[in-house]
Amino acid sequence: MDGTSEAVRSIGQEDGGATWSRPSRRRFLGATTTGGLGALLAGQFDLAAAAIAEGELAVPPPTGSDVGSLFPFIQRQAVEGQFPLSFLNPEFNDAERWKSVARAKLLELLHYAPPPCDPQGETVEREDCGDYFRERVLFSTAPDIRVPAFVLVPKNSPPPFPTVIALHDHGAFYMWGKEKIVETPNEHPRLAEFRRQHYGGKSVGVELVRLGYLVVVIDMFYWGERRMLLDGDPQDWLERSNALSRERIDAFHSRASQYESLVGRTIYAAGFTWPGVMFWDDIRTVDYLVTRPDVDRLRIGCVGLSVGGLRACHLAALDERLRTAVVVGWMASFPHQLKNHIKNTIGHTKVVPGLYRYLDYPDVAALAAPTPLLVINGAQDALFQQDGVKASFEKLHACYCKAGVPDRCRTRLYDSPHEFNEAMQTEAWDWLKRWI
Repeated sequence: MDGTSEAVRSIGQEDGGATWSRPSRRRFLGATTTGGLGALLAGQFDLAAAAIAEGELAVPPPTGSDVGSLFPFIQRQAVEGQFPLSFLNPEFNDAERWKSVARAKLLELLHYAPPPCDPQGETVEREDCGDYFRERVLFSTAPDIRVPAFVLVPKNSPPPFPTVIALHDHGAFYMWGKEKIVETPNEHPRLAEFRRQHYGGKSVGVELVRLGYLVVVIDMFYWGERRMLLDGDPQDWLERSNALSRERIDAFHSRASQYESLVGRTIYAAGFTWPGVMFWDDIRTVDYLVTRPDVDRLRIGCVGLSVGGLRACHLAALDERLRTAVVVGWMASFPHQLKNHIKNTIGHTKVVPGLYRYLDYPDVAALAAPTPLLVINGAQDALFQQDGVKASFEKLHACYCKAGVPDRCRTRLYDSPHEFNEAMQTEAWDWLKRWI
């Protein structure tokens, strides 16, 4: 036996025995000086392997969690009880003071605030669609970013118009963005199919313009005209023509889904957040709208499904120019999500690092108060833990009650999956009519 082995063995001696014990710093350094750290670790691993072989290491108990044996540790890190910056915390008695503190923390954690710039809105196309006009516009959300959008302008009433920002979903459907909720002539059949699955077959944007609203829908970052294209991508993915087969569309969506994590990690490595980009673009959409003479700047609302609901929630929370918001399919208390409901609800597009150490998601939504807020979820929506949905509803109502405006918050649970169906739309349009 060489000197290193003797040194390692001596570290393990306890009253003359040969059992492994944690070495003191002096013994550790002595062993590594004698024969190297690798030999010490090798001895430790040999003993650990022997312990496993003899059945001395207990099998961790089942947790029923998607993250298995790591869940108890992760759960212990979550906030228990009241979140420090929740409006329900007794230290906050003034709603405006609370919003100033909590909103500042949220904006800080987003790590995205480009220099201010003029929207410089530009209408590049205008088509007469019978009872409304459809414009394709570009405007700036940052000095170097031009965002494409549809603006639908009604013909059945004089301007200025009450206005709705319609926010499209994620849906793992990346090839198109704004077209998912605005029907266009000669569109790809997959878009109509997508609407049947998620929107009751309706074009939400067209439904709203026919109700008399001016409607704006932008392409969210990573979707539609802002989708990720790689060097050497095939021509059909560049053109998005109606000749695209289902298989080719699915292949693009599969690739985009796989790369979403890499794009997210690259964004975080650059020092900002994906939600910061999304929410900033939506706020800057309001900046663009108020430059239009046909928009009634005192009557602007928003509506969205899924990630569109997440965006609607944050837009109302961060921008007091919104007069109402409808959040569909995106509300829950997030400590309830940790065990089994993160994999389909929290990807890089939604992570605000550190947020849930300060505010639960319904606390964020409550930042909108006193703005009227309608929240709709489905009882069969597998993306959300239903006890967490109910807890979020209760907290939202408690926050609005504390703010003195209980009638401005409505939460509804439909017996439906993750969708924005016709019955939900009827309630949403009634809500918009009431408030804007």
